[in-house]
Amino acid sequence: MHGGNHWGGSFEMVNNGDHRHNGHDHDATTTDDEKSRNMDQWDRASLHHLQSQRYQHLDQTQQSWLLGPPEPKKKKYVDLGCVVCSRKALKWSLWSFLIAFLVIALPIIIVKTIPKHKPRPPPPDNYTIALHKALLFFNAQKSGKLPKDNGINWRGNSGLSDGNTTSDVKGGLVGGYYDAGDNTKFNFPMSFAMTMLSWSLIEYDHKYKAIGEYKHAKDLIKWGTDYLLLTFNSSATKINQIHAQVGGSRNGSSEPDDHYCWERPEDMDYPRPVQTLSSGPDLAGEMAAALAAASIVFKDDTAYSKKLVKGAKTVFAFARDGGKRTRYSRGNSFIEPYYNSSGYFDEYMWGSAWLYYATGNLSYISLATNPGLSRNSRAFFMIPDQLALSWDNKLPAAMLLLTRFRIFLNPGYPYEDMLRMYHNTTTLTMCAYMKQYGVFNWTRGGMIQLNRGRPQPLQYVSNAAFLASLYVDYMNATGVPEINCGPDFISLDKIRSFATSQMDYILGKNPMKMSYVVGFGNKFPRHVHHRGASMPRDKIKYSCTGGFKWRDTRNPNPNNITGAMVGGPDRFDQFRDVRSNYSYTEPTLAGNAGLVAALVSLTSSGGHGIDKNTMFSAVPPLYPQSSPPPPPWRP
Repeated sequence: MHGGNHWGGSFEMVNNGDHRHNGHDHDATTTDDEKSRNMDQWDRASLHHLQSQRYQHLDQTQQSWLLGPPEPKKKKYVDLGCVVCSRKALKWSLWSFLIAFLVIALPIIIVKTIPKHKPRPPPPDNYTIALHKALLFFNAQKSGKLPKDNGINWRGNSGLSDGNTTSDVKGGLVGGYYDAGDNTKFNFPMSFAMTMLSWSLIEYDHKYKAIGEYKHAKDLIKWGTDYLLLTFNSSATKINQIHAQVGGSRNGSSEPDDHYCWERPEDMDYPRPVQTLSSGPDLAGEMAAALAAASIVFKDDTAYSKKLVKGAKTVFAFARDGGKRTRYSRGNSFIEPYYNSSGYFDEYMWGSAWLYYATGNLSYISLATNPGLSRNSRAFFMIPDQLALSWDNKLPAAMLLLTRFRIFLNPGYPYEDMLRMYHNTTTLTMCAYMKQYGVFNWTRGGMIQLNRGRPQPLQYVSNAAFLASLYVDYMNATGVPEINCGPDFISLDKIRSFATSQMDYILGKNPMKMSYVVGFGNKFPRHVHHRGASMPRDKIKYSCTGGFKWRDTRNPNPNNITGAMVGGPDRFDQFRDVRSNYSYTEPTLAGNAGLVAALVSLTSSGGHGIDKNTMFSAVPPLYPQSSPPPPPWRP
């Protein structure tokens, strides 16, 4: 009898020794493998159907007992350890990351790995091109033993015996610069040229660096200041003489000298007298300005900068010596016809301003703002001749330099009254440069006649362009958009346009369609009044009068003196390219210094604006320093 099977179907009792199934006997030796093979012969589909029917009669608990846990359901969430997120969200996140990588990261990686090609810098403007050339003029004017990298292949060592008769100068007066187309070394215009170069380098050092001329310009300045330090006892604190000039000539002389002879500097075989002066406030004031300005340029070379400052102090003390206040050129037939000084109070103002910036000594700024200087120099009279900067007249430059002090450092009492008047006069000078006010005549071609129609006008034009351009940069640095010219307000753009128009005139925008800077443009003077440039490199030494054939030939110069700015056209815009007419065709050291300063102020290379701080690096704080706060209170 079988017990009831409550789970469905019936039980079978199976003994160890007797196996029966549905009335069939099986051999006791039948193995489990054989049973499995017999089961395989059954209809698998029928078996599966039977099991499914039985399985459906069971509840969930019973099903789990017989068949184990049901097949797990697919999870909707993913456990990431610290975060549990939706599987769908994770899937979208991964796809989004992949797409972002392909769209953003992959292009960046590709761009980073591709070799970079530096973009070409913008082409230099005309002012930069002309500036490169204008600096080369100074290389062509060097006297002494030239460096190997001087770069002027038709020049060589010269003037190696200069000053060998002076007992107080060891090694003589070798070095410096020849002034113009002759072979004379004049301290007065040479000092002015070095001051102008230094000023432009201090204000626009970033531009010089951008065009690769910073070291070159510094070398040119040092060549000049090294020579100036030779011309007096710069190691002393008090001196009683200056060697003011080497070479030169007297008017109308037929003796062999720098003007009568036409010889290369390398071939000079005539006497070169030295002019030694025991009085010269104007010359000494300008030399002090040059040395003081250069000391700021070389502030990173501490030893040389200190040497320049010491020399500037010494020579300025000579200038201020009450018993030595006779104009340096007075009565000297080697100087007066060429670089005659009209006064020395402007050099007092100019030199003391530079010495204050170089030393920070208040005695110098007190002198620069002394009412006696402006009164004796007639600085506030607005005389047209005194509004034109030149090697002789420093007033407009000195007042602009002191205006810089006022607008950037605002020193206040006791300097404010005089500084305000300098500032106002400088503004009126800028107004006078405007054609609409008729202070100066202008040529029909657009050149301002700052020297009232006299010869060699371009040196005055370039100096005025520099002052105007620099003034605009000062005003821009303080946020002033325009200036008051009486009934009108003149924009800074108009003042800058004056500067650019005058420089453009010099560079070829004139009725002659000629550049007055040698080597710039296609048309420029070819018969420059210059001994070295006019004589070929034929290894023949021509005598004093043997060189006349090169002076008088109508052929162009065999050597272009690149960068030289000639004297310029007449008041009718006409220019004669004739070597013998020096009024038109002779370049000068002082003229080219103004040209360089104007060009660097106007070029866009290296950006715009000025270096506001370097000028004042030696100036101490003008006001007492505030005391430190008290320590925190503690019980």
